[in-house]
Amino acid sequence: MLPADLSGPWARVYVVGAGPGAPDLITERGRRLLNHADRIVYAGSLVNPAVLAHAPEGAEILDSAQMALPEIVAALVDGFRQGMRVVRLHTGDPSIYGALTEQLRELNRAQVPFEIVPGVPSAMAAAAALGVEFTLPEVAQSVIFTRMEGRTPVPDGEKLADLAAHGTTLVLFLSVQMIHKVVPELAAHYAPDTPVAVVYKASWPEQQVVRGTLTDIVDKVRAAGIKATALIVVGQVLDGAEIPDEAFRASKLYDPTFGHGFRKAVRQAEGS
Repeated sequence: MLPADLSGPWARVYVVGAGPGAPDLITERGRRLLNHADRIVYAGSLVNPAVLAHAPEGAEILDSAQMALPEIVAALVDGFRQGMRVVRLHTGDPSIYGALTEQLRELNRAQVPFEIVPGVPSAMAAAAALGVEFTLPEVAQSVIFTRMEGRTPVPDGEKLADLAAHGTTLVLFLSVQMIHKVVPELAAHYAPDTPVAVVYKASWPEQQVVRGTLTDIVDKVRAAGIKATALIVVGQVLDGAEIPDEAFRASKLYDPTFGHGFRKAVRQAEGS
């Protein structure tokens, strides 16, 4: 059953994050919208076709992989004006490297209202595949999502070498095909033995994980034949489970000696 604001003709175009790939990692709201869509314009080069199993029989499904921006916008606007229930289906979360803003600007110009439905980002699926936490006390308290500069330039101050200077966890999108250029940029600030992982198609059936260090990750990725649809994760958090007990610093959140608004601290015995 649709929520009340979706009953009858839809009042907006829905931009839905499909999640990282596995069809059951789409949000419940996203699935429900797909269940009732008349027209779905999906990013065919990235979205797992299995996600489209959530669409109803008879829905018009358009692959935007071969479309330019005017064609994509026309499909959304024309469908909406015809009274169709229109979903624009992006991979992961549409707010991260989704080429989203140019689409929303055109919808605004056409006076077509829209709503963004967030999805599970591929970076989070990569963390799950690696079995890691991107943030660890006294190791990394920040995560940088970025990409290697290619045909699309990056702003001043956001060159990869500049960001690497922070020494924290880096997650690189759209860069695995340039990993031979990525490593020298990182090596200016990260030690040669810094752990690096490449996750290909996180959460898909063909998911593949390649682990290494800055010293050997290029050769390992080449040997695996990974050239696209993969994330590069860099940082000491990848070895968090291997930190010796005497060096490991746990979060204060569950420390029995640390009190907060929901739990009283337990006093340590003297001398302990």
